[in-house]
Amino acid sequence: MKLSHAPFEKYSLVLLLGILMAVAVGGLVEIAPLFYLKSTVEEVQGMRPYSPLELAGRDIYLREGCYLCHSQMIRTLKDEVERYGHYSLAAESMYDHPFQWGSKRTGPDLARVGGKYSDDWHTAHMTNPRSVVPESVMPGYPFLAARALDYKDIGERMKTLRAVGVPYTDEMIEKAKLDVAAQTDPDGNGAAAVAQRYPKAQIRKFDGKPGQVSELDALVAYLQMLGTLVDFAKYDASGPNLR
Repeated sequence: MKLSHAPFEKYSLVLLLGILMAVAVGGLVEIAPLFYLKSTVEEVQGMRPYSPLELAGRDIYLREGCYLCHSQMIRTLKDEVERYGHYSLAAESMYDHPFQWGSKRTGPDLARVGGKYSDDWHTAHMTNPRSVVPESVMPGYPFLAARALDYKDIGERMKTLRAVGVPYTDEMIEKAKLDVAAQTDPDGNGAAAVAQRYPKAQIRKFDGKPGQVSELDALVAYLQMLGTLVDFAKYDASGPNLR
């Protein structure tokens, strides 16, 4: 029997049925394996959920619309890797809901900003961006330093994230409020517990001012941890597109 594509060209209904069959088979081939995979994201050593203070800082980052001008995804292109550092791994966003990859770069990518600048630099930059970057078009956020961080519901926010897969334990949620204050008090009794629950968590008064935990403390804590959790010595920093 000789096969011919003539019926598909002559009859629109036959063509429609052929298209539907091709899409159905292709979709099945792509989707079915996902039901047998525990995760489509490679687990990477070092990744952990955000500490309560970092999580509060991330919420402020979203509230103030920082994602509208800053991406958090370094592509494997040579110029991006040379400028920003190792290309982003999917695992680095596994606890982000929603993720902050983005594509708009009015300002630079922030995926590796952790540790690049001092807390004083971030404080000055958030207060008056042009004091440290004269050509900056970023607005200032001086009110963050004066505004006390509202974290009375931080435990509830962590419960919500746990419902979508973030592995917060009962202890992490129970101690959430204490951990917010403890992460800004390196001499306090709770600092060691924060470091144990959240490895590589940086513990200090981020805005440089004693007293209340400010919104600026939380935002700087979040920025200072970005890109610091994974040991990239175990990865090929050249990236797959640079060979």
